[in-house]
Amino acid sequence: MSKATQALDAVIVLAAGEGTRMKSQTPKVLHFIAGKTIIDHVLTQIAKLNPKELRVVVGAGRESVEAHMKQIAPSATSIFQAERNGTGHAVQLAIVDLKVSGNVLICAGDTPLLRSETLTEFIAAHAGGKNIVSVLTAQFPDPTGYGRILRDGENEIVAIVEERDASDEIKLIDEINTGVYLFDIDALRTGVAKLKSNNSQGELYLTDVIAEIKSAGGKAAAILANDFSEVLGINDQSQLAECAAFMRDRINHEHMLNGVEIIDPTTTWIDSGISIAADATIFPESWLAGTTVVGANAIIGPRTTLMNVNVAAGASVIESNCVDCEIGQNAKVGPYSYLRAGTQLAEEAKIGAYVEVKNSTIGVGTKVPHLSYVGDAEIGSGTNIGAATVFVNYDGVEKHKTIIGDEVRIGSDTMLVAPVSIGDGAYTAAGSVITDDVPAGAMGVARSKQRNIIGWVLRKRPATKSAQAAKAAGASQTSEQGS
Repeated sequence: MSKATQALDAVIVLAAGEGTRMKSQTPKVLHFIAGKTIIDHVLTQIAKLNPKELRVVVGAGRESVEAHMKQIAPSATSIFQAERNGTGHAVQLAIVDLKVSGNVLICAGDTPLLRSETLTEFIAAHAGGKNIVSVLTAQFPDPTGYGRILRDGENEIVAIVEERDASDEIKLIDEINTGVYLFDIDALRTGVAKLKSNNSQGELYLTDVIAEIKSAGGKAAAILANDFSEVLGINDQSQLAECAAFMRDRINHEHMLNGVEIIDPTTTWIDSGISIAADATIFPESWLAGTTVVGANAIIGPRTTLMNVNVAAGASVIESNCVDCEIGQNAKVGPYSYLRAGTQLAEEAKIGAYVEVKNSTIGVGTKVPHLSYVGDAEIGSGTNIGAATVFVNYDGVEKHKTIIGDEVRIGSDTMLVAPVSIGDGAYTAAGSVITDDVPAGAMGVARSKQRNIIGWVLRKRPATKSAQAAKAAGASQTSEQGS
């Protein structure tokens, strides 16, 4: 294809299909691939062409689709096709009051892999050939379900035959119609006005306009795409997964070309638009989603989910789930940690195994190594939170905050009942339930004195193996005493 350019006056996206084979309550074009809806992928690529006017024909799930379009393409005009009577009928509706002249690009709303670069080359080839209509085609390994391209002895397009109308001989053709067209607008207006529904579906086929243009002496061309995967359509959940896998491989390939080390690209899923710096490493079975950003030399995974997370340079997140949070430079998370919304880890901070953190600020070099819950807290620098510590932030009605200073040592199995404050350099004794503030440099102790009930096992559990072991160790049934 030539890379010359031509002005694009209008784009019509056909997105009115029922999507019955998806067997889903969600409109087909609103299903997600790589963090964006199918229609979002399509419109994102079209926006790069800077068309003068964009129209999207909607039908099934109209309210949901139009609401989504207002978010992703607010300048687009929505055209409602109440009765789905074929692609020709959809285009008739879309051009009724279309004021522009020149060229109109028509494409399907369910081809999320189609790239603007391919469309640009297609438009340039159309202009270079001085065509009235051009059709983007592709050679499919399995063309089942697609319209076939018929060419004459001079390799010019003769017609497009839909699968349901094709003979067995025509079904052997592997060049298919991708559903991407470029028309002279005036010729398109004339052609769609003459459409008839004399086919097996009783619908108006846009493809019949091509034969009409050729009969009027206009030049029609079939322009072959370089990569068939770009024009894969989606009609069911299996095809959705197939396109998702192609998109995954494309995204991962781009990151690896930019210096990111992805150990196993087939099990690594990265949403469209994610930023990852060179020399970051992504281990298998990890998912990076939303607005996640990963810095240089960071280590992610294995088996890690990051949703809207900012991971600074040199940090590591291993076998953990993190959502809406920030992880500072050289901080360490995991394994088996859960960082929830509002969590901010400063540089060199550590969140260890089986730790959950929510809406909390963790200071420079502070460690929460294992088996703890930190909720609604502000923790200073250089502090250590002992194993099995729980920040008791909820009183059954409201959440309350815990403030812990610098270089604090929280003993294992401490309950910090918010609202409470622990001063700089303070300690808490292991097993304490802290309900009052602990001043700087103090030791907070909140537990009753231990007492041993001598001989209890021999008296209360005489037939057990514990009693046998105790007796062998010289235990007696002497009454309780303090210790």
